[in-house]
Amino acid sequence: MKFTLSNTNLSLRPITSRDLPMLEKIYSSTRDSEMERLTNWTDLMKYEFLSSQFNAQHEYYQKNYTGADFWVIESKNKTIGRLYLHENFQGKGMRIIDITILPEYRNNGLGQGIFRDLMNRAAGLARPLTIHVETFNPAKNLYTRLGFKTISETNGVYHLMEWKHTT
Repeated sequence: MKFTLSNTNLSLRPITSRDLPMLEKIYSSTRDSEMERLTNWTDLMKYEFLSSQFNAQHEYYQKNYTGADFWVIESKNKTIGRLYLHENFQGKGMRIIDITILPEYRNNGLGQGIFRDLMNRAAGLARPLTIHVETFNPAKNLYTRLGFKTISETNGVYHLMEWKHTT
């Protein structure tokens, strides 16, 4: 799928095997606060754990989201995040499989802009837009502000949130 972001400072390109080390860094950044609480783990233990978790997640996404687009988010040719999107998930709507922006690029409107672009795309296709988010993930606040509603919950931890275009 061809998808262009409205922020001309940002671009998307398909991931390649050369991106795996950076994608692992991006993934690991989502677990920083969790790793800080593990004071009895060495840095090597944390690294090995995060590496194994990234590899398991990456393999799962590749196997279970056939037809999805897996992109690196770049700003001025520098990788700043990832966006994994299935435009026709189960024939029912658009699914954001994952979106992560590195910490140094968060909280400056980039994510919100990307979400607005995704919402516009979903509206143009007359499809709902969904994403899973952990209850404690601070990004959930952004999703709620943008009009996403929790439509289901798994194990009290994962919320499936949905946005629908209203006329």
